[in-house]
Parts: sequence; C-alpha cells; structure tokens
Amino acid sequence: MAKKVLIIGWDCAPPDWVFDKWIDQLPTLKSLIKKGSYGNLTSTIPPITVPAWQCMMTSKDPGQLGVYGFRNRKDYSYEGQSFSNGSDILEPAVWDVLGNADKKSILVGVPQTYPPRKINGNMLTCFLTPSVKTSQYTYPNELRTEIEENIGEYIPDVKQFRTEDRDFILKQIYEATETRFKTLRYLMKNKEWDFAMIVEMGTDRIHHSFWKFLDPAHPKYEKGNKYENVIPEYYRYLDKELAETLKLVDLNETAVMVVSDHGARAMVGGLCINEWLIKEGLLTVKEYPKTNTAIEKLQVDWAKTKVWGSGGYYARIFLNVEGREPNGQIPKAEYEKFRRELKEKIENIKDEKGNKLATVAHIPEEIYKSVNRIPPDLIVIFDQLRWRSIGSIGDGSVYSYENDTGPDDANHAQEGMYVLSLPNGKENRDDKHHLYDIAPTVLDLLGVKVPSDMIGKSMYGGLVGAR
Repeated sequence: MAKKVLIIGWDCAPPDWVFDKWIDQLPTLKSLIKKGSYGNLTSTIPPITVPAWQCMMTSKDPGQLGVYGFRNRKDYSYEGQSFSNGSDILEPAVWDVLGNADKKSILVGVPQTYPPRKINGNMLTCFLTPSVKTSQYTYPNELRTEIEENIGEYIPDVKQFRTEDRDFILKQIYEATETRFKTLRYLMKNKEWDFAMIVEMGTDRIHHSFWKFLDPAHPKYEKGNKYENVIPEYYRYLDKELAETLKLVDLNETAVMVVSDHGARAMVGGLCINEWLIKEGLLTVKEYPKTNTAIEKLQVDWAKTKVWGSGGYYARIFLNVEGREPNGQIPKAEYEKFRRELKEKIENIKDEKGNKLATVAHIPEEIYKSVNRIPPDLIVIFDQLRWRSIGSIGDGSVYSYENDTGPDDANHAQEGMYVLSLPNGKENRDDKHHLYDIAPTVLDLLGVKVPSDMIGKSMYGGLVGAR
C-alpha cells in the first residue's frame, strides 16, 4: 500500500515514442520506470479524450457512461447533438469513492470535470471550461480567488490550436503547461491530499499541431524542417516539470503514475463518409454545395436518406429508422439486417489505389457492457486510425488529404501509456493493461475497497516486488 497516490496525465502520449525513442532524454520518467511497471495502456473505443479519461477514472466503458465522444445525440431529431461535459458523468469516479472513505483529492485539468462539482478536496476544471473569466471553474468556489491571487490566471487550454501559426500555438502550449503545473504544486503544498491528479493537454495539442514535422511515416514529413524537434523538446520540458513536482512528495510512501488516455500516430488522410454515402445512394441532399460544407449546414432530403454520418477521428454513423427518427426510411423490422450489411460495406471501403483498409465498424451493443443514452448506430475506426472521418460535403471525392475542421497532423492511436512507480517496486514491462485498470489500482494502493461494478482490475497486487 501507499500513503499517497499522484497521477500525472499526459493526454495523447504515445508509448512507442516515449518508451522506445525518447526515454533516455527523460531522466525523471526513466527513474520512475526503474521502480515500477510500465507499458502500453489500451484505450477505449473510440480512443478519444472524451470519454476516455472518465472511463479511466470510473472504470466504466463509454456505453455505461452514455458518452460516445465529444458530441452525442440528445434526442432522435436530425439536429439533436450536443457537446458532452462533466454533467453527463453520473457514475462515481475514483475521487468520489475516496471521498466516501474520508480521503482527500486534488484535481487539476482532468477532462470532463467542468462544470465543477463537490468533492472531498480541491478541483480546477478542464479544457472544456468555456472561460475562466465568466465561468466557475473551481471547487470550492473560493479556490478560484486563491489561485488567481497566488498563481495568476488559470489556463485550461490553448486558444485556437487549429491554426497554421505554429509559433503562436507553441508559445501558448508552454504558457498553459507552466501555469497548470504551478497550480498543481501550489495545491500539493497548501492543501491536504491523499490523491492528486493533473492532466496536461499540451501533449495532445502539440501532437495535432506538429506531428507531420516529427514523424517520417507522415506523408507530409520533410526531413530537417525547423519544427522537427519541437515535440521531443516539449517532452523534455515535461520531464523537468515532473521532477519539480516529485520534489514535493516522499517517494518512500507515495505511488506515482504517469498515464495517457490514448496514443498518437500519423494521419494519412480522411475518408469523406457522407460523400461515400451519397455515392452509395444512402444519403441525398437537396442541393449539392459548391464548396466544402458541413452536413449540418445543408438541407438533407430525409425522405430519400437512410444513413448519415459525422466526422472526427472516428466516424459516427446514424440510421434513419422508421418510428425512431422523424422521417425514418428504414423499417424497424429490417434495422438489424440493414445495419450489419452497412457494417460490411464500410469495412470493405478501399483506398484510392484499391487497397483494402483495416477498418472496423463497431456495433455499440456488442462492445459495451451496457448502452445508455443514444449511441451511434455504428462507430467506425478507419484503417486502425490512419485515416480520420471527414463529415463535410462538397469535394465530390471520398478521399481528402486536408482536415475540414482546421490544420491537424495526427490521429489518435489505440494504445496509450502508463508508468506505475512504487516505493518498493521493480522495473517490469507489461503491455496487457487497460485504462479501466487505473481507478481500481488507485483504490487498492490507498487501501480502499474497489467497488464490484468497476470493470478493471488493480495492477498493484500482481506486481513483482509490490508488497
């Protein structure tokens, strides 16, 4: 067991780069590895920040949470999608379970903690915070004034990170990261805590903005470019922030975890899902646009449409079902047959050269323990996330090599990373853990009973030299 547990979250951090390429440049992380288990950490389907972090901290899957991505259907209308935030999370997170055991928590920037809610401890909310000037972003409320007086303005996220002005993005990323870690260390010094957690979004932002400059596998990579070392340099900076943070804990009694919610990989291109549906005769718009236009801004002929989709790092596919959608065209009795035939068609989409892609169209009811709220009818991962989904219409092509929502160089990868360093731990690589295992591990380390409905298993008991 441990007296305290500290989690440092690096959103989107890829294990193949961190452990296999950069580790010798990250002395602090390397020192933690020598005293613990580390390796790949399998993410959720889909492997997206929302809901992956909350799946990690509740040990529940996206279906159980009823959150399938940043945007979710709120009803069966054609316009009824809304952005998810913390109010959608109804399952207890690890800090709730700890609070019931009279243990105190510190949270800084953990995704889907906005709007703030009561915890036994102190919280600053996440990148979903609309504005620190007009929104309440702390619990308790008065913590806001304390942070502003002692640290300055809290920065929950970079602004306008989808821009071609890379220097502007980079400056913001460093400013935001410095502020968040200063905030965490202030709280660790001045507040009681048994569990502390920060999630740094800078890793995600720097990957999406600079991956093509780093990765030779990226189709737009140019060797020797001026930004080639930006990402590894940032990780070296993160390692220094980690070192400063560890000065505040006694490593003889504190378990330290460094984790990511998913990885990163080069994005080859985008599959224009709605263009494909038009060509298949499954989607009809009343007037085809002259320029690339989001489907939400077009007039869809619902009387002639059976399927439509949304863009993103993965595709969400929606069926127009009789008696369910306002102008449903697929008879209920044919729904399952139609869905499975569509799944097969999507999984057989080829690239421009006629090569079959390693695409999987998931049926939510088959991959989740339960399905709450309104899931997509299919969740599509194109070619193991080498391709993203493009939802807009107007190019006339199924294939695109530009992102329709702004510059983006990377897609997510299914494998995130973890390090679990223990006071008496021994180095051990283990790539078999899932992010669902993190919350039970925290509880186990702190001697709190793991709820029986958590779907993950504690890493702690099985570690060589852990006890």
